Amino acid sequence: MGGPRGAGAPVTPLLVACALGIEQVALRSGRGVPGPVRVLRTGMGPRAAEAAVARLLGPGGVPDAAVIAAGFCAGLAPGMHPGDLVVAEETRDADGATPCTGTGVLVAALARAVPGRTVHTGPLTGSDHVVRGSERAALRAGGAIAVDMESAATLRTALCHGPRPVAAVRVVVDAPEHELVRIGTVRGGISAFRVLRSVLPAFYEWHRSLLLPRR
Repeated sequence: MGGPRGAGAPVTPLLVACALGIEQVALRSGRGVPGPVRVLRTGMGPRAAEAAVARLLGPGGVPDAAVIAAGFCAGLAPGMHPGDLVVAEETRDADGATPCTGTGVLVAALARAVPGRTVHTGPLTGSDHVVRGSERAALRAGGAIAVDMESAATLRTALCHGPRPVAAVRVVVDAPEHELVRIGTVRGGISAFRVLRSVLPAFYEWHRSLLLPRR
C-alpha cells in the first residue's frame, strides 16, 4: 500500500489558470510552494480559456490535475474594494453553473495567507466582454458577487475532461465605487497585484487538503 498519503507534497498536479500576463507574473513571483504547480496563461476570454485548458488537460499534458481559475475580477457588491478576494461557491455563464470544491478550505487558507484582506464568497459570473455600469447592476441583481471572463469556461472545460477538484479565486481590481480604466495604472490595480502574489500557498493548502485520505 506504500507510505501514508498527505505526508509530503501531493502527487496529483495543481493547474492554476489565468488570462493575463500580469496575472501570470504575479502568481509566479509569489512565495514558492512545495508541490507540483503549473501556472497557465490562457489568454483573454472564455473561448481562449476553453482551448488552453483543453490542450493542457489532454494527452501529453496534465490530465489528472486539480484546477483553480485565478486572476483579477470586477466586484459587483456594494462595499467591495480593490484587493478584496472572491472565492466562488459556483461559477456561472450562459452554459450553466459549475459548483466549486472546498470553498470553506480556501477561505480559511486565504485568511492565513493574506491576513487583513476581506474574502467574499458567492456566485462568480462569466462574461465574454468587459462589463460596466448598468450591466454590472443587472448581474448583481441576479445574485452574482463578481464577474470575470474566464473562470466559468475554465472550470467547465476542466470537468469535461474528467472529475477533479475545481475552484475559482479572484482578486477585485475594481468595484462599483472604485471603477478602473486600466489594470495596473492606478492604486487599485497595484493593490490587487500585490494580493495575487500572495495566494499561491493558500492554493497549495486547498489542493493538499482535498487529496488527504478520508478516515
